[in-house]
Amino acid sequence: MYAVIEQGGKQYKVSQGDVINIELTEADAEAKTIELDKVLYVSDGQNVQVGAPYLDGAKVIGSFKVNAGDAVVKGPKLYPTHHRRRKNSTKRIGHRQKYLQVIIESIEA
Repeated sequence: MYAVIEQGGKQYKVSQGDVINIELTEADAEAKTIELDKVLYVSDGQNVQVGAPYLDGAKVIGSFKVNAGDAVVKGPKLYPTHHRRRKNSTKRIGHRQKYLQVIIESIEA
């Protein structure tokens, strides 16, 4: 069984036991689970449910290894550059995105 969920403007294909990194959200620092209710698609191999745009009553339950405050992981360091031609001007910026690491426990449709 797998589902397609939307979180933070991105879509993720998840199944039970998957570990995903989602956009950092406002979660209680002591929370052990998170409920993702923007489910777009659920399939169990034979039956398929498609939402318009979301499925009513469907949700995906995820948990953290420890708690929400310690489940924050950092993405790769990116160095975007800006260059103005013929002006001898170059600007280099460093950016590192923070994500919330979630383990998918169950899919309820």
